[in-house]
Amino acid sequence: MNGTLQIREHLLKELETGVRTGASLIRLIRSEDWTYRPQDNMRSLAELVHHFIQITASDLAIMQEKDEAEVGLVENSLSGDLDIEQLEKTLWSNLEAYKAYITSLSEEDYLNRSTKAFYAEHGHLQAQWQIETLTHLFHHRSQLYNYLKQLGHELNFYMLYA
Repeated sequence: MNGTLQIREHLLKELETGVRTGASLIRLIRSEDWTYRPQDNMRSLAELVHHFIQITASDLAIMQEKDEAEVGLVENSLSGDLDIEQLEKTLWSNLEAYKAYITSLSEEDYLNRSTKAFYAEHGHLQAQWQIETLTHLFHHRSQLYNYLKQLGHELNFYMLYA
């Protein structure tokens, strides 16, 4: 395997770490936690979890140049769902679909194919989108960790890498 494809695989493994450790945080949520909102201008815990779960699906839709309505359908498809088991299944299913797309790209397409998000003036290469998805997921996993800490859950830093 050449260097480019090795880096792609390393990034996918990191994404999987973020999903796995995010799933372990989601499993800690108590029924009374779902409505928690740190401030009025922030997402509730339920909204944050739904967003986190849909990151790989919505980012994939954006990478594939879906329009705003199609991306919105993906982003809002979990509204009202608080079944942790079902949410976790969706999280993993979304990751698998994302991985299938990324690994289906030839090295040439991965490095040189540019796609443009409906909200952007300029496109990004597929490799850039992969990095964006990874940082997006880790950003919201950190928020999830902080919400749970604020709710009094016993958490430690090492959980984020287990």
